[in-house]
Amino acid sequence: MGTEIDVFISNYTLVDPEIYQLWVEGNTASEAVSILNQRGLGQLTGASLELIASDVLDHYRTYSLVEKLLSNPNKLQEQLAFQIEPQTRQLLIEKYYEFDDEVVRELIGKKLSSKHRKDLDEVAEKTGIPLKSCRRQFDNVKRIYKMVEDMSGPVVQNIQNCFYLSEHIAKKYACIVFLACIRFETKRKLNHITFNCWKRCTEAIMDHWTNKGAGVDNFDTEHDKDFFTELKDIKIVLEKEREHKHLVCLSVKATLLQKCYLDLDANFKNYNRAILQPVTNMHRPRDVKNMFVELTSLSDALKQANWSAQELEIFLASYTQAGAELDVLRDSVPLKSLWEKYMKVISECLLAMY
Repeated sequence: MGTEIDVFISNYTLVDPEIYQLWVEGNTASEAVSILNQRGLGQLTGASLELIASDVLDHYRTYSLVEKLLSNPNKLQEQLAFQIEPQTRQLLIEKYYEFDDEVVRELIGKKLSSKHRKDLDEVAEKTGIPLKSCRRQFDNVKRIYKMVEDMSGPVVQNIQNCFYLSEHIAKKYACIVFLACIRFETKRKLNHITFNCWKRCTEAIMDHWTNKGAGVDNFDTEHDKDFFTELKDIKIVLEKEREHKHLVCLSVKATLLQKCYLDLDANFKNYNRAILQPVTNMHRPRDVKNMFVELTSLSDALKQANWSAQELEIFLASYTQAGAELDVLRDSVPLKSLWEKYMKVISECLLAMY
């Protein structure tokens, strides 16, 4: 009498989130088996190491085939070779396009060329992220940048529409695209700035200093040229330094620690000029690109004077408000608006970098 065997056949593609995550992270199949074994999968399920290895290899083969479609999520949406449920399809895309902040921080400021792709072993060694994962992240950044760099409209929405990514991940890629388009200086004296800091700074700039919301053909990856042309007009605040200082010191005297208040009183001129220095030449592209180098110098000076982030925030709020109360700005709605837009970004960037 023959042995009875139950066989179940399905054309649905099964995705194990845990194994998929290990694959996305750049682990080899044998490394994935070892990690799963260390996590107690065998004890939990009663499966032998050989069975776990067989299952992992099967999943890895599937993911390698699906990867060809993940480079163009539109194809994954339309293809018929793999029967994938919508929520599983979204998981495949989201996880594949996630990235490690420390890896992408190494890519910011570099050309996304084949030459730099060959140098990713240095990035892998520095960050401790597997080389395969570094290559995936490099390719994804390059792919998204090339796709949306010349598109009009909100860059976050463009990324979401083209790659079916969540808003959270799309915003992170938008930061990279913006930095690549504007070509800010991100290396000289700025290597200590984390990706999250860059994201916070670029989001502030995109919200207040670009053509965002200016019309159907607007680009929020391009500076608002009218804003930068007119920005030099607020240099007039420098001529009111004594009055400005008086208003600021009066406002913060009761809230700042005495050591910070005394430092502000002694060094207001230096801090004031450091905040307003970018205004002088910011209509020239090369000076916009170096803005963060100048702000870092101010941030370093405040740190040396032992200012806390909270005290910096108090000072910047008072500095902005006091500037708006100067008669040269108070009596001119356009100048006051310029001042507020300028200080919103400068304040956000300084706080992010602190």
